[in-house]
Amino acid sequence: MIRIVLVDDQDLVRAGLRALLTHDDDLTVVGEAADGASGVEVVRRLRPDVVLMDVRMPGVDGVAATARITAELPAVRVVVLTTFDTDEHLFDALRAGASGFLLKDIRPGPLREAVRTVAAGEALLAPAVTRRVIAAAAVHRPGSDTRLDALTGREREVLAEVATGRSNDEVAAVLYLSPATVRTYVSRLLTKLGARDRAGLVVVAYETGLVPR
Repeated sequence: MIRIVLVDDQDLVRAGLRALLTHDDDLTVVGEAADGASGVEVVRRLRPDVVLMDVRMPGVDGVAATARITAELPAVRVVVLTTFDTDEHLFDALRAGASGFLLKDIRPGPLREAVRTVAAGEALLAPAVTRRVIAAAAVHRPGSDTRLDALTGREREVLAEVATGRSNDEVAAVLYLSPATVRTYVSRLLTKLGARDRAGLVVVAYETGLVPR
């Protein structure tokens, strides 16, 4: 059973998400909150597998709440809920430890599959959202960051492709590698760069200037 907490200041949004997520037997919503501060407290108490987190909320916003949750409870996966065109803080949410994005108009089936994906330890990084949002917000600091120094040339190539939001299969096709080999490279990158998941790798790629804005 995948246990979920919903954090959104709109009652209707939370009610809709709850209805959609409780359709299947392996998903259950165990708690809700209407702001970031309350969300942190609910997550501390319930220790869910996945948190669906709005960004814009009164008081403590979703970015600050995500940072608190991921720092204190690293096993909890946080996914940011966004309207895409209006949220400019998504890169900050990734830096805070969010595992990716979900659009608020996502359809029921993909929503449930997305929650399962995140609960399994993967990141939600749709290429269109990743390129547009992160490229617009990332701080490009070439020459000031040494995190890439320990990477091989091939590892840098894999990281650059991951940063676009491509899946392992898609990276394999672009770089003429097997999916298993790409998985090995991604695992090495996570270890070398100290990232918790693919979303963290995306942040590193843009912050270090490996992928230009």
